[in-house]
Amino acid sequence: MYTKEVMDHFSNPRNVGEIENPDGVGEVGNPKCGDIMKIYLKIENDIIVDVKFKTFGCGSAIASSSMSTEMIKGKSIYEALDLTNKEVANALGGLPPVKMHCSVLAEQAIKKAIRDYAIHNNKVIPGLTDVEIVEDHDHGEEEEF
Repeated sequence: MYTKEVMDHFSNPRNVGEIENPDGVGEVGNPKCGDIMKIYLKIENDIIVDVKFKTFGCGSAIASSSMSTEMIKGKSIYEALDLTNKEVANALGGLPPVKMHCSVLAEQAIKKAIRDYAIHNNKVIPGLTDVEIVEDHDHGEEEEF
């Protein structure tokens, strides 16, 4: 079953939407299973001053998007790069094993958005590597909210 935190971020997601003229955009997902996540960043002096998301997917994907944006807002791009999917899942009070890929997508979308920012600003960011899109995961039985 889902935790109170997952249900809260699913029912009342934070930071939903788009940022006009974003400094970085990261999109990840798997159209086959239906989870697609897009993160928009507004960055000033390497600090994430605003972050928004659009997610098409299950409740865990929406909750992971919401929580991860809350966790990086106001942080430096370097701190945001250190955010792991496990930290997102833990902040949500845990995710069922078949839903852990949702927190992975959140981590990857953030890293892709920061990479996009780096490319457009000719900025070298140590430790920033290509992000692989998770394409092979098992949803198992879909759980109801």
